[in-house]
Amino acid sequence: MKNFTSLSDVSNIDKLVQEALQLKANPLSFRSLGEGKTIGLVFLNPSLRTRMSTQKAAMNLGLNVMILNVNQESWAWEFEDGAIMNGMKVEHVKDAAAVISQYCDIVGIRCFPSLQNKEEDTNEYVLNQFMKYCQVPVVSLESATRHPLQSLADLITITEAWNQPRKPKVVLTWAPHIKPLPQAVANSFSEWMCKVPVDFVITHPEGYELHESFTQGATIEYNQQKALQGADFVYVKNWSSYHNYGRILPENNDHWLLNEKSMQVTQNAKIMHCLPVRRNVELSDVLLDGPVSLIQQQAGNRLYAAQVVLKEILQSLNQ
Repeated sequence: MKNFTSLSDVSNIDKLVQEALQLKANPLSFRSLGEGKTIGLVFLNPSLRTRMSTQKAAMNLGLNVMILNVNQESWAWEFEDGAIMNGMKVEHVKDAAAVISQYCDIVGIRCFPSLQNKEEDTNEYVLNQFMKYCQVPVVSLESATRHPLQSLADLITITEAWNQPRKPKVVLTWAPHIKPLPQAVANSFSEWMCKVPVDFVITHPEGYELHESFTQGATIEYNQQKALQGADFVYVKNWSSYHNYGRILPENNDHWLLNEKSMQVTQNAKIMHCLPVRRNVELSDVLLDGPVSLIQQQAGNRLYAAQVVLKEILQSLNQ
């Protein structure tokens, strides 16, 4: 593995999941692999689980870790090539990425979409500009369109929780929120689920369709109760409109809040959410804190998702 920014960087999904579970059983089994090497974690946006899980994963592999909060602890970056930098942007990404590459052997970067410029976000402008000038392997800590470490952790969690011979039914359901959120987690989860042996259904109000490049192989259902019938796993997540880009649509969709009554048509389905969650807006306390909730298991598996990816990259560097 040279980089990790999407599912396309993974040659064998099942093998990667099994290796992650082996690391979970023995987290320090490769503790000397990263000895003498350094990972830089670059954050253009806030983070809790991604920051801490990736840092601990790196430490479990013997890596040194440096963390940079851009715009708070460093100069503001300009991304446009050929820009006349006579405004508030102090340093160009071509210089910043090149310098970071001299200090680090691997770089993780977190860069949310603007939700204002659909073309730039869809084309991963910020991530690609950084990768263009970075000279070492890059790991996405969430980008404008994807969150691959989260999706890998989600798949690890489903694998752990499923012990039946038939393939599980997995439902991704849209949830209400107070502000527009990116499509990255939903895109990424859909992309991964469409490539593994599950019966995958996406349900949301009309107007919240994800880009079809992420949903090929999924069943799209606008009736939430119909989608939930017979579900084994229900992944709850809000996202803003893609076609009416970055917007919350005017229709009142508060009834999409998942509750105990909604879950009665499932197969006692496990509840999943990537966190952070707006309690009693996206999901009720009863479901979040109840016996079918996998949210803390998902969060714990973020560590092993990051660790297996870093392990693969380090082994590639050492070849």
